[in-house]
Amino acid sequence: MSSPEQIPEEAGTPVSFGIYHLDANDPNHELVDRSGLSESDVEQISDLMAALGRLREAEQRLSDASLRYMKLNQSDMRALHYLIICANHGVIATPGAIAAQLHISTASTTKLLDRLERAGHVTRHAHPSDRRALAIAITPATHDAAMRTVGRQQAKRFLAAARLTPAERETVMRFLDDMAREIEVTEEAWAGS
Repeated sequence: MSSPEQIPEEAGTPVSFGIYHLDANDPNHELVDRSGLSESDVEQISDLMAALGRLREAEQRLSDASLRYMKLNQSDMRALHYLIICANHGVIATPGAIAAQLHISTASTTKLLDRLERAGHVTRHAHPSDRRALAIAITPATHDAAMRTVGRQQAKRFLAAARLTPAERETVMRFLDDMAREIEVTEEAWAGS
């Protein structure tokens, strides 16, 4: 296959469009109203969807590599990222704040913190101003390792954004926010609550 978005030919039926092409996904025009769109518009929009697909795939590869390198799961990595942000801003992280940030229960947060503490990634101390709370901090070794590897790779996104003009960044932000609003499932009955 010449590109990752191509569909392999199966059962003798040639498939000439990539998986992100509108005609491959909506050949009978049931999902997308194309009135007012030229064929070149459809091609360019399909190319844009393929570019978003390549971005998602690159993000997934980076996430997978990060998890393997740090030997952690997704929730653990999100917790460490939150702890780095807290440390950068001089904010004391608590188990409750971590639970709220990750949208997990307090019981799950306790298990997560137990796991991270056993692995030497976090420390727990008495909160300096709230006797009922604990202060959670990322260890210096984990902070340094995350910044040298995963953080450095993630920061490269800013380089791509910096290469755009301010007007181009405004266009990209408007497009991404509009797309996020379009695909939000909060109002869809089939998506549940």
